[in-house]
Amino acid sequence: MTRLALIHALAHSVAPINAAFERDWPQAVRMNLLDDSLSADLARNGRGLDAAMHERFARLAQYAVDTGAQGILFTCSAFGPCIEAVARSHADVPVLKPNEAMIEEAAQGSGKIGLVATFAATLESMPPEFPAGTGLELALAEGALDALNAGDGERHDALIAAQARALAARGCTRIALAQFSMARARTACEAASGLPVLTTVDSAVRGLRKRLSRSS
Repeated sequence: MTRLALIHALAHSVAPINAAFERDWPQAVRMNLLDDSLSADLARNGRGLDAAMHERFARLAQYAVDTGAQGILFTCSAFGPCIEAVARSHADVPVLKPNEAMIEEAAQGSGKIGLVATFAATLESMPPEFPAGTGLELALAEGALDALNAGDGERHDALIAAQARALAARGCTRIALAQFSMARARTACEAASGLPVLTTVDSAVRGLRKRLSRSS
C-alpha cells in the first residue's frame, strides 16, 4: 500500500487535496503535516526564502521520510526553491512541488495561460517554474484569501472568478489556479471565463501517482 506525506503551509490546502485523493486515488494512505506559520512568516519577515526557511522544509521532509512516506507532495506554492532542495536531498523519494504537475499539463496547450493567485508571493515564485517562452498573464485576486480566512467562501470564489473573466478578455486560452486553496473556485471560474480551468490539486494527484508508478 502506498504511503504519502502531504505537507501544508495553509490550513485551507488540506481539504482540497484530500478531496482530490478521495476522488482519484482513494487507495493511497495519506498523512497530513501542517505548519500554518510558514506562509505567515514568509509574508512578514521580508527575508524571502532564507536559510532558516530552507531548514524548516528540510526538517518537515525528513520527518515525513522517517514515518515511511514513499512520496511527498508539498501543497504550498510560494516555496519552490525550498522544495527543490528537499527533492535533491531525497532523490530516492518522489518529491513534488504543488504546481509542478499542473504546469506540465498547462504547458501542453497553446496560447497564453492566465495564472491567478490569492497570495502575492506566489506570483513571484511560480512564473519561473514554467518552461521558457510560455506566455503568461498574471492576476492577483486581492482580498480573496482574507475572505476565505474569514469564512466567506462565496466572496473568495467570486473574486477569483472576476480575475478569470478579466484574463479571458485579455486573450488567454486557459486559466490556471495557482494555489490548492483556490480549487474550490474552479466551477465559478469556468462559468465566468468560458475557458478550461486547471487546478493544482487534480494535476498533483495525477502527477504523483505517475511518478510513483515509474519509481516502483
